[in-house]
Amino acid sequence: EEASVVAGYKGYIELVPEEMLEGKTVISTGMMGEVDRARQAVEHARAGCKTVMVCSGDAGIYAMAGLLMEVLESEGLIETVSFEVIPGVAAFNAAAALLGAPLMHDFASISLSDLLTPWERIEQRLQAAADADFVIAIYNPRSKKRSDHLREALDIIGRFRRPDTPVGMVRKAYRAGQFVETVPLEQVDVEQVDMQTILIVGNSATRLVNGRMLTPRGYDRKYNL
Repeated sequence: EEASVVAGYKGYIELVPEEMLEGKTVISTGMMGEVDRARQAVEHARAGCKTVMVCSGDAGIYAMAGLLMEVLESEGLIETVSFEVIPGVAAFNAAAALLGAPLMHDFASISLSDLLTPWERIEQRLQAAADADFVIAIYNPRSKKRSDHLREALDIIGRFRRPDTPVGMVRKAYRAGQFVETVPLEQVDVEQVDMQTILIVGNSATRLVNGRMLTPRGYDRKYNL
């Protein structure tokens, strides 16, 4: 409401109510336009405009907070341009709420996008997280150019997990078109998954309770429940 400039990926700008954009300068770019819109946003802020970068989920998790800080740093503005991150609800938080309680113990979040991270490094992280029995939240699971990565990732996890390990799939959490499903690891249909889907793969203790995922914290071992 206070900003005079609003920047963001065009798909996220479309989610902002029109009345909140009235009278404002809107900087909207498509996929792969992150650096350009970050630089434009910084230039407006440098000129004294109160500028907002719109992200989905939480701005500090796979979003724009880090890139904005990098741009401010590279241009020598980190100490002169006021910068604040407003916390949001990360996609794995929203997905977990719809699935039940799958993140009640240690978990790892891994993006399958290899645009900025080599696939070999992603494979290492998948194997390490699966071997350590983390619940695993998977971001950016499958795109047209990366149609095989999710299958490869699930195969890696499957070396360390039972075939009946619960997997939650959530698309467009709390938005129009929301989709929520739990299936055994061996039955995940990768064709149902797109870039707006989050997967949460349970650990060795995760179970289904009336169709919802539950990862026990360990209270049952310490107390008489």
